Amino acid sequence: MKVGIAGGIGSGKSYVCRRLEARGITVYDCDAAAKRLIRTSTDLQQQLTELIGSLDKAAMSRFLLASEANQQALNAIIHPAVFRDFEESGIQWMESAIMYESGIYRLVDKVVVVTAPLELRIQRIMSRDSISREKALQWIHRQLPQEQVVARADYEIVNDGIADIDSQIDLLLHRLS
Repeated sequence: MKVGIAGGIGSGKSYVCRRLEARGITVYDCDAAAKRLIRTSTDLQQQLTELIGSLDKAAMSRFLLASEANQQALNAIIHPAVFRDFEESGIQWMESAIMYESGIYRLVDKVVVVTAPLELRIQRIMSRDSISREKALQWIHRQLPQEQVVARADYEIVNDGIADIDSQIDLLLHRLS
């Protein structure tokens, strides 16, 4: 069974995935894979350079946040490469912040969403990325609202700093087995 870990930026997906990996479960990280593929694929590099003009992270972020059309153009190049890479990896678990927006949910049997209160997500993003509240909110609003992801997912893990993550993972693994 293939399982996707979804959740918006700052929800704590990566933390939950580290807890899964501590249990021996390998999790394919779509963001890390995209970065790796951009670094190593001359075809992707060429397509992105033609689209954006530069592979610099700041230039890519500016391009991505500038418009919905820019986001779609960038995604049309990167997503198919990540999809192929995941399928070829043989890994059963996958983490993606944009599980539904990208369509990669179609490659898994079950989706688990990691959720957190909005204010906590904002604080996590600001702290992690050293960015303003406004910029953190820009990134959050580029993704589906958390409530919509919860409604589409099969399971939810609450990562609010209070709920016990490990007991929620135990229950999840029990339900999946």
